[in-house]
Amino acid sequence: MIRLALICISCATAACAQSLLPARWDPALAGDVVMRRLVNISAPRVKGAHDAEFACVGRRAYVVSEANDVKAGESAGWPFVYATVSIVDLETLTVEKVIDFAQGGQVFENETLPPGACFVPRIIQKDAGTLRCYFTSEDPGKRQSQMWYRDFDLNSGGFVRTIHRAKLKTAAGTFDFQPRHFHADAAAQGFMRKPSDSSFFIFDSFKRFDGRLYVALNNFSGKQNALALVHDDLVTFEVLGHFNEPQSEQFSESAVNRLPDGTWMAICRNDKGNYHFATSADGRSWSAGKEMPSVPNGTNSKPTFDRFGGVYYLGWQESARIQGVSRSVFNVDISRDGRLWQRKFRFETPKSFQYPAFHEHAGTVWLTVTQGDKDPSRKERIMFGKLEPAGKFEPQSGQKRLDWPAPPPAP
Repeated sequence: MIRLALICISCATAACAQSLLPARWDPALAGDVVMRRLVNISAPRVKGAHDAEFACVGRRAYVVSEANDVKAGESAGWPFVYATVSIVDLETLTVEKVIDFAQGGQVFENETLPPGACFVPRIIQKDAGTLRCYFTSEDPGKRQSQMWYRDFDLNSGGFVRTIHRAKLKTAAGTFDFQPRHFHADAAAQGFMRKPSDSSFFIFDSFKRFDGRLYVALNNFSGKQNALALVHDDLVTFEVLGHFNEPQSEQFSESAVNRLPDGTWMAICRNDKGNYHFATSADGRSWSAGKEMPSVPNGTNSKPTFDRFGGVYYLGWQESARIQGVSRSVFNVDISRDGRLWQRKFRFETPKSFQYPAFHEHAGTVWLTVTQGDKDPSRKERIMFGKLEPAGKFEPQSGQKRLDWPAPPPAP
């Protein structure tokens, strides 16, 4: 296992002689610059939205998310939650179209979805003319959740009229993408938690290494995580290795990357406290998770772990709160080796800054994030915009911090 080092916080140290940051860089100001230009890409009717991902093709971004028109927030137990995509012009940041593509009870040419929430969508470009959109169909306590996919035709600008079941490959065989099979595979390797019938997701962003596609899987309610190889058909997800130790913690919602020496590293949300990190030499056998000194005060929320221009970007939710709001501070630290980290962005806002996703396209890093104004969850809309030109540092001279108004007095 690689040694995990402290974040660099003072340029008086020898390590800072090779700093990745410009002198007097202000990460909170950098975060404010980004937040000023974010735009709301949720449909006007949406009351609650969360957990967006996106793919960029040409001059458009295709942003998938879960949404509902009833109330703020989200839950796998709300049958009125549906999966939707917003198509955004990258030059003007205007929403060209919003298409809802999966809802409980929806009838397709080949299948009818059962009642329940359509949850945690994900998206990837399948080929030059097709985007593949995944989502789970959920009804906790009543049936197994199932991962489905539906294809979007880029030429016609619409979805095909069929849906199909994603598959899960484990040591025991290939099955429907359902939590019972994921749990059985982990249990055969010593996993002791009880099985859950819901909330089994493709969680992290898709990432390609040595020509092969990988993604982290998560059963949120079962507190179970694994690295999966995505087969070329983009239908089958092969479980390579589980990382759930120590089971005394409550790990979920991980982000995974591979370091320069080939070591896999996962950052795991921990519903008992701070983030933990696990490593693996081959993606199959993983170390027990440990805290990392550079992430001293994380809270239970989605992390990110990306690499742009040869630099790693580690995103994590801090437990500090702005105006008492949950998930109102999100840090993005950068590193060349996964050991020494420096803070590039610090997002501070009472609107919350939670569940972001970052992707590079045509020389620019774009992002989505969940925000809100009034509901305690702050899960009210999906925001989209530019993080930065890839690998660059935007000038901070003349920029000012955002001044958030004080919250109204309690009634």
